[in-house]
Amino acid sequence: MLVTTRECPARRVPSGEHTSIPEGQFVTINQALGGNYTVTWMGNMLRIDGTDADALGLKQDTFSFTNQGHEGILEEQVWQALDSIYDPEIPISIVSLGLVYQVEIDQASQKVSVKMTLTAPGCGMGPVLVSDVKYRVKKVPNVEDVTVDLVFDPPWSKDMMSEEAQLEAGLFF
Repeated sequence: MLVTTRECPARRVPSGEHTSIPEGQFVTINQALGGNYTVTWMGNMLRIDGTDADALGLKQDTFSFTNQGHEGILEEQVWQALDSIYDPEIPISIVSLGLVYQVEIDQASQKVSVKMTLTAPGCGMGPVLVSDVKYRVKKVPNVEDVTVDLVFDPPWSKDMMSEEAQLEAGLFF
């Protein structure tokens, strides 16, 4: 349990609705993965972006890659960036959940296109996850633009999760 050191912007999980936690409030951290935080405050589950870690009295995680002398975009680094994004409700990365369907890299325009889905079509956290994907992938060296295509065909199912993710979520027997 922590006390907020300043007013802190947050989003309700799973609706994605913007809210704010006032300074001096007790919050319980449920999840601190991928540089972002899922907390409980006054009975509500909220997601706090890692850029506001100081509002929780925590140090902001830095997220960066090295160029490694390569002139183009390294696909491995794009996948590393995607694997650092965690579902706010399920403490599993979006890659392990099977939410990322396709990654295309256009070296000439330095553009990365990501085709992904959500665990549920009506999930209010969709815009948050799309924003996270754009932000994280743009940290990869030589990436100038990122587009995210949110699709629902094929629909997501637990069978798309990695075996490790199923085991972690208690779905693998």
